[in-house]
Amino acid sequence: MTVDVEDYFHVSAFESVISPNDWGDISPRVGDNTHRLIDLFNEKGVKATFFTLGWVAKYCPDVIKRITDEGHELASHGTNHRRNTTMSEKEVRADILESKDILEQVSGQAVLGYRAPSFSINKSNQWVFDILVDLGFTYSSSTYPIEHDLYGVPDWPRFPHWRDEGILEIPVPTLRDANKNKGIGGGGYFRLMPYWISKRRIEAYIAKHEHPYNFYFHPWEIDVHQPRVKDAPFKSKLRHYINLHAMEKKLTKLLDDYQWSSMNEVYSSLLHDTNTESR
Repeated sequence: MTVDVEDYFHVSAFESVISPNDWGDISPRVGDNTHRLIDLFNEKGVKATFFTLGWVAKYCPDVIKRITDEGHELASHGTNHRRNTTMSEKEVRADILESKDILEQVSGQAVLGYRAPSFSINKSNQWVFDILVDLGFTYSSSTYPIEHDLYGVPDWPRFPHWRDEGILEIPVPTLRDANKNKGIGGGGYFRLMPYWISKRRIEAYIAKHEHPYNFYFHPWEIDVHQPRVKDAPFKSKLRHYINLHAMEKKLTKLLDDYQWSSMNEVYSSLLHDTNTESR
């Protein structure tokens, strides 16, 4: 179970209308939403990995402390949710290093996992993996092998694998159907579809593959009362707001139907076996 800890105004869908320069004037909601999620996880006996922005650690340090104090895994989601594909190599290194430093300073624990904002590692910037290894990360969950207008490399490996750079990459899960990968790992796909369809796809993945299934979502997805960004493009608003009212109920069912733990726990055997490669 993974959570990408960012606020509603951080998302890539709204970057054309909300500047990072404006973030300081917006009341954060990510803290309260993340506390609600931790309460829910505790109720269901779930441990999760929280891929967290450095920005969140700076403005909501109480969230970081609670994540680690209650036995969840803290991992990096970059600093300011800038997509790696929009930055130079130098900028990416600085962004990831800053996030790692602040997360570790606030939590007092080593941060070993990373997820690129909007899964923004593709064939054009594979050098990001070299940066991750150089900065001491042991795994990444930054690739989504699907066709999508914002991200995705359909012909990349679908399952956890050691990359040549020396880092374990754990892709978002997909279901192969009619020679095409379908996204089944969470996010907008999970909110869009009825729960029974998502469950059927998860069951098909588990039945067909020996690899664990991993799921991702965001704290703002359970926040029905978040402010509406009126000037955003229609497509962006549709993706962001669809079925927010149903998300928490669906999530609760998901937590009840399966056993969940953090990335570092579920993939511990792979993380300690650098000779293992699974494709």
